[in-house]
Amino acid sequence: MVIISSDIVKIDLLINEFKWSDIERDILTKMDASKGRYEYTSRAQLQFELKLRENIINAAKKLNAGDMEFSTFRKSTCNLDYWDRTDEGAFRFKKGISPSDAIRDIDINSSKYATECATAMVIIYYQALLNIYGDKLFNNVFPDIQLMNWHYINSPLEDIGYIDKRSDYLPGDRQYFNNPDVNPVTPEWQGENVINLNNEVYFGHGIGIENAHKIINELNDYRIEKAKTSAYLLDSAGRPDFKYLAAIYNESKLM
Repeated sequence: MVIISSDIVKIDLLINEFKWSDIERDILTKMDASKGRYEYTSRAQLQFELKLRENIINAAKKLNAGDMEFSTFRKSTCNLDYWDRTDEGAFRFKKGISPSDAIRDIDINSSKYATECATAMVIIYYQALLNIYGDKLFNNVFPDIQLMNWHYINSPLEDIGYIDKRSDYLPGDRQYFNNPDVNPVTPEWQGENVINLNNEVYFGHGIGIENAHKIINELNDYRIEKAKTSAYLLDSAGRPDFKYLAAIYNESKLM
């Protein structure tokens, strides 16, 4: 159910009151049908979450359509006009370059980038927030960005680095396919971080946009000989703190 200011919301009325996109309407319907409680202090807070979830999905699809390659950290690459590559294989935006321009360049010059699936997830969340926040607010909130899986996430986004069991799994969530019998020769395939795109379809960097069955089959190709355990989707998800990010956005509108 959806609760705003302690009142249970009649979703049909809410859907008719605002002009929602198809994916926003679908997420609202899933929330309403849930046994869990989706609680908000205001409609603006709910609207922000739906808008960000839609932008996460769009950013994932855009990354998939680009030319960024999959690689290990040892072989990672970036556009050296915007980023410095560290010895670890991480990317830190260059002095004199704004964080927003550096993040945007990953989309513009995607062929100059290569990294693994966790870092791709972080990039997607940054790109989605940049699209909503705009350059000025984004640069104020994220003055220092270093991209390397979950190691250097800025605090406003740190929750995506943790996955927990949820009452529901919604479009825009980060989920994980585990591959416990991975071949040690290819440890990069020990699992796949994905963005839930809706209707049991996921985006994973290096695999693309597929359903769960195809992602599992792909991971199973990288198991040890005579493996007995199939890859599987964990019953958990990572989410940014939507309410905190909404507060930043809504407060900026009052200034």
